[in-house]
Amino acid sequence: MARVTGIGGVFIKARGDKQALAEWYRDHLGMRLTDFGGAVLSWQEDRAEDGGLTVWATAAPDGDWFSPSTAGFMINYRIDDMAAMVAQLQEAGVPILQGPESHENGQFAWIMDPEGNKVELWQPQPWTDLAGS
Repeated sequence: MARVTGIGGVFIKARGDKQALAEWYRDHLGMRLTDFGGAVLSWQEDRAEDGGLTVWATAAPDGDWFSPSTAGFMINYRIDDMAAMVAQLQEAGVPILQGPESHENGQFAWIMDPEGNKVELWQPQPWTDLAGS
């Protein structure tokens, strides 16, 4: 059977100015925009010991995981330094909805983009820390 082997891209339909939305992600989350207006994320650049895993899951229709967003999706972005990311977001006036929180597989924080999409930020836990738990 043929199967999915990974995520080839994430595409967000802007409700307003698509360039302004892309620039918000560049300015606040460090996305390196290319000539076509998007970013190319290379898992090979990720320093986490899990090799850059991507999780795919569905969410219950009556849950509040995506709240306060009304979008039918939420993107989890891997980040390299939670403390620095939170500091730069706060300095830029981007409210932190929740977190950072430590969980068994890393640190998480949640924000909203300017179009009301909830964004989950995740700094993976080093494997050595998981083994010692």
